[in-house]
Amino acid sequence: MSCSAQTSCVQKQDQQQDQQVYTSVKDYYGKVLQTTNDLKTSACTGSSKPHPIVCRLLRTLPQAVTDKFYGCGNPLPLGIAGKDVLDLGSGSGRDCYVAAALVGPQGSVTGVDMTDEQLQTARKNIDAFGQTLGYQPNLKFLTGYIEALEDAGVANESKDICISNCVVNLSPNKPQVLAGVYTALRSGGEFHFSDMYSDRTVPKSVRQHEELHGEGLTGALFANEFERIVKKIGFASPRVLSIRHISIFDEQFKQLVGDTNYFSITYRLFKVSSAISEADCTAMYLGTVEGHEERYLLDIDNSFDTNAPKRVSANTATILKESWLAKYFVVESTVDNNSDSQMIAEKRTPTECLMKSALQAECSSSAPNSCSK
Repeated sequence: MSCSAQTSCVQKQDQQQDQQVYTSVKDYYGKVLQTTNDLKTSACTGSSKPHPIVCRLLRTLPQAVTDKFYGCGNPLPLGIAGKDVLDLGSGSGRDCYVAAALVGPQGSVTGVDMTDEQLQTARKNIDAFGQTLGYQPNLKFLTGYIEALEDAGVANESKDICISNCVVNLSPNKPQVLAGVYTALRSGGEFHFSDMYSDRTVPKSVRQHEELHGEGLTGALFANEFERIVKKIGFASPRVLSIRHISIFDEQFKQLVGDTNYFSITYRLFKVSSAISEADCTAMYLGTVEGHEERYLLDIDNSFDTNAPKRVSANTATILKESWLAKYFVVESTVDNNSDSQMIAEKRTPTECLMKSALQAECSSSAPNSCSK
């Protein structure tokens, strides 16, 4: 067999395997699961109580939309009025509906999903939600695969924010998904999303289990591997916003996963230039994000009190100065050539430490960069 024939054979086999994954996911979320009560893990039941503003909006959504929600977190940033938002694997549209209210009449929200049953629910409730809002939202749902956003109708560099809720783990080609998001975002854009991760490489016995795949366990990326991938694509250093351990209810599932632990993590990935400044920088939050008037949490390690200048690393300064958050902060260089001032180091608790903390509370708050064994 020639080299080209071998390559073609491998590609065909990969395509067949991908199609099997798509079919399995479509069946599970379109036919097997009818409501969240059918789930066998706590993965798709939300990581924590959403912000009060989001809670209020959730109470206005059509029941059919919320009944078929299978997300694992709350990837809905505030302060996004007028922004163009993309939701990967939008499902019944719950997060899209909330985002549509948050962006207002001047913004837009686009959901992409491959499951017909979910898309039907999402589309048929738009008009009713418009009556609740008092205006027709710029909200639409595209049929397509999250690995091929441009084919689905998402133009390059057309979105300010991309969200996703426990969907990337279901993809057979996660690097392609993440690279597609990077391409779809404008400069300064953010991928703000919740998904499932493991504290080690998922064993083969788990990866081959179809029902476990539907629950997201087979496709959960080893967190360290995920962070390597996104840095290679070009995103700034990943920021963890929240993390929680995922419980498994089914006894058979528990036996299959063994010692592997799973976590719901909300990450923030920013499309900004590489931080090259050697200056000592300060950032001051203006308190102008509705719902975060007193304090803004950039990530689990970086919070900003209103009108209180704070020294930040070059990476954090770049994010706050170049991203969509820029209008909410004042970032200044404070280097003094006559002083011994040095650039502050990046403050970031290792993800493996956060996982241990979420699982066993083993990370000491007084030593955030080390984990007890």
